[in-house]
Amino acid sequence: MDCGLLTNKKEAVPLKHIEVELEVQGHVATVTSTLQYINEEECPLEAVFVFPMPSGAAVCHFSAKIADQEIVAELQEKQEAREQYDDALSSGEQAFLLEESEESVDVFRLSVGSLPPHQSATVTFIYIIELSVQADHSLQFCLPAVLNPRYSPAGTGGGIVSEITSSSTRVSYSLSFTAHVSSPNPITKVESKCPLEPLTFLNTEHTKAKVSLSAGHKFDRDVELYVYYQNPHQLTAIVEAGAPTAQPGTLMGDPAVMISFYPEFPESVMSSTMSCGEFVFVMDRSGSMGSFTHEEGRAQERIACARDTLLLLLKSLPMGCYFNIYGFGSDFESFFPKSVQYSQDTMAKAVKKVKEIRADMGGTEILQPLEHIYKQPCIPDHPRQLFIFTDGEVGNTRDVLHCVKRNADVHRCFSFGIGEGASSALITGLAENGSGHAQFITGTERMQAKVMQSLRFALQPAVIDIVEDWAGLSFTRLSPPIKTLFHGQRALIYAQLKGEDCQNSEANGKISVRYRLGEQEVSNTVHFSMMSIENSGLVIHKLGARCLIRSLEREEQDDGVDKEALKARVVELSKQSGVSSSHTAFIAVNKGSGQAVKGPLVTRRIPTQGLSSYDAQLCYYSLYDADESMCSSYSRGYDIKNRCYVKKSLTKRIKNWFGFSNRSFSVKQAASLETSEASMDPLLQIVSLQEAVGCWQMESTLAEVFGVTKKELIAKIPEKVKPDVWATLLALIWLHGFKIDAQVEWQCLAMKAVEWLRTQTVGNLLECVRVGNSLLGCQVKEDALGL
Repeated sequence: MDCGLLTNKKEAVPLKHIEVELEVQGHVATVTSTLQYINEEECPLEAVFVFPMPSGAAVCHFSAKIADQEIVAELQEKQEAREQYDDALSSGEQAFLLEESEESVDVFRLSVGSLPPHQSATVTFIYIIELSVQADHSLQFCLPAVLNPRYSPAGTGGGIVSEITSSSTRVSYSLSFTAHVSSPNPITKVESKCPLEPLTFLNTEHTKAKVSLSAGHKFDRDVELYVYYQNPHQLTAIVEAGAPTAQPGTLMGDPAVMISFYPEFPESVMSSTMSCGEFVFVMDRSGSMGSFTHEEGRAQERIACARDTLLLLLKSLPMGCYFNIYGFGSDFESFFPKSVQYSQDTMAKAVKKVKEIRADMGGTEILQPLEHIYKQPCIPDHPRQLFIFTDGEVGNTRDVLHCVKRNADVHRCFSFGIGEGASSALITGLAENGSGHAQFITGTERMQAKVMQSLRFALQPAVIDIVEDWAGLSFTRLSPPIKTLFHGQRALIYAQLKGEDCQNSEANGKISVRYRLGEQEVSNTVHFSMMSIENSGLVIHKLGARCLIRSLEREEQDDGVDKEALKARVVELSKQSGVSSSHTAFIAVNKGSGQAVKGPLVTRRIPTQGLSSYDAQLCYYSLYDADESMCSSYSRGYDIKNRCYVKKSLTKRIKNWFGFSNRSFSVKQAASLETSEASMDPLLQIVSLQEAVGCWQMESTLAEVFGVTKKELIAKIPEKVKPDVWATLLALIWLHGFKIDAQVEWQCLAMKAVEWLRTQTVGNLLECVRVGNSLLGCQVKEDALGL
C-alpha cells in the first residue's frame, strides 16, 4: 500500500515519526511537535507537508536539527522569507520554511528543502492555544490529524489549501503523544476518545498529572483530550511578568494578565425560552456530505444525519417565530422565497422538503448563500439566528468570515463542523464573528444532541451588556471586547498592564465584570496579585499578541483602511512576540551544509489523511459509463476500509451521487427507501408525528411506536380526557421512560408539548400518568413531566 512521502517508485517514506509533548497550565496549553524525516532517495529532496493547526493557535517557535547541528528559525516578512528559502536551495544549502495559509489560519505548509541523499532531519515547532470549555465543564485539547481537501471557488487560486490532496492510502508515520497537566485546582480526571495509558498523578494534591496516548494510534482522526478540574466556574486572574530582555513599555516588556470569565446560569434562566426570532438553517449539500460520519460500525452518511437533525429543529421551533432552510453547493436554493411564519402548514411543507435533501449540489460555495441571506430585510422584533452546517471544506475562509463580520449587527451565527477534518478556522470564525456558538461533530457523536444544545442557547437569554471595571489600573486591552456569552461559554481576557504599580510584585489588582442575564444585573469581582507565575514561557503574552494580530488581520478586510499600515503593524507585532501571522513565516537556513545541488531537486508531498473512501469512489466511478449494469458490476467488488455493501445499497448511493433516473431502481425509490429506513428509529418517528403547536394526535403510527394498537390506546383513555391530550401525555411518558439518555435532543419539543397541555383540560393528571405507565410499561413520575 502506498504511504507517506513517495519516491518515483512509490517506496520511500521520509517522514518517519511525529512526537507531541503537551503542557497544560490551567486553561491554556503549550504544544511541542517534533517531526523526523529521512531522505531515502538517491537525489536531493524537497519535502512539502501541508497540515492542520487549531485556528486559535499561536505558533511561536520553529527549529531544525540536521545531523548534530540545530538551527533555530526566525520570523520574517513572508515574501522575504520565501526569497531567502529559494536562494538557500539554489546555493545547495539546507533550508526550512514554515508558513500560514493566507486563505485559512488553520492550515500550515512546512517546506523541508535540499536534503541530500540518505540525510536525516528533525524539525520542531511549538504553538500555544486556549483549551475550549465543553458542556460537562471539561476543557478540551484537540490535535488535528485529519485535513480534508478544501473546495476553492472558481477564480480564487486556492493558495496553500489547493495543495491539499486526498489519499486512499493509510498515513504510515507513527505518532507518540504525552501530556503533562498542572492547575491551581485539583485534577479530577483526563479522558479521550482515543485509547490512553492510565493517568498518573505526580503529587499528592492531584494538581499535577501525566498521561500518554496508547501505542498503535493510526492518526486517522483528531486526538482529543478532555481535562476535568474541581471548581470549574471559579473566576481567576493570572499575571505574567514581561521578558527581561524586552524594552519596558512594549507588549513583551510589560506584565500581561489573563482573566478567565465563566459565568454561571441559574435554573430560572435555563428554564425560560423566547417565542420570537427568525431561524435560518443553512445546510451544506456538497458532494463531500455524502461521506460517512465516522469509520466505525453502521455509520450514517453526513447528509442523512443532517436530515434527521433538521427534522428535530423544525419540530422544536416555537410557535410565532419565522424560519427558512437553505441548501448550498456550487449554487444554492431555499425552501421559501423569504422566511415564513412557523405554523403547522409551513412546518409540514418544510418537513416534506427535508426528506428530499441529498448531497447533490457539487462544490462548497458558502459565500453566495450568506450574501443572499444578509440582503433580506430583517423582521421586526424577530432577531435573526443563522445555523450553518458544513464539513468545512472551503478555500476562501477569510472572505466568508469577513462577510459574517460585516453583518454581525443584524444576526447571530451558530456553526457546526461535521466530520473529521472540518476547518476549525471556518467553524469557530463563523461563531466568533457572528456572536454565536461553534460545535464540532466528530467520531460517533450524534449531531442531533449538539445542534439541539445550540438551539437551546438561541432560545434562552445570554450574558449581554458586558462591562469591565479595572479599578484604576492602566492597561491596553489585547483581546477584542466580549459581546455575548451563552450558557457553557467561557471568555479569556488578555491585557498589557502599564505603570509602576504593575511592575511591583507586592502590589494587588482588582477587576469587576458587570453584565445582564435575562432580567438580572450581575457583577463579579476578582482580586489578584501582581506576582508573576513561574516558568510561564510567556504563554499569556504570546496568546495576547495572537489576539491582537488576529484583530488587525480582520481589520485589513474592511473597506477604507490603510492596508499597508495594518500589514506593517502585524509584521512588527509578529516579529516582536515571536508569534506567526498571515504576513510572516519562519525561516531557517543551514549555512554550512556544503556542496551545491547537482541535478534536479525532486519535490515530494506527504499525503494527509482525508476523505479517502468518498473521493476514491468518485474517481473510480468517473471512469465508467453512467449505466446501470456497470454500477451493479462494480458494486459486487466494493470494499473500501472493510466497509462492504450489498449490491442494491451501493447502487442506490451511486445513483444519488450522479443523479441517475428512469432506471428500475430510481433516485425517487432510493429516497423512499431511506425515508423508510429513517422511520425505523422510534425517536425520530415520534418527533415526526408531533404537530407545530406541540401536541400529538391519536394515530395508528403513534400506537405502533408504543407497541400497541390504536384501539388499545383509545380503550385506555381516562374519563374526560380528549384524545389529543391523551396522545400527547403518552408521548411525553414514552420519551421520559425510554429515551431519557437522549433528552437533550427532544427537550425543546417536550417543552412545547408541556406548554400546549397547560392550555388544555387534563383532568386527573396523576391517574393519567398511572394508566400511561401501565400501558407503556414505564415508571415515570408525575413531577418528571414538568406539568
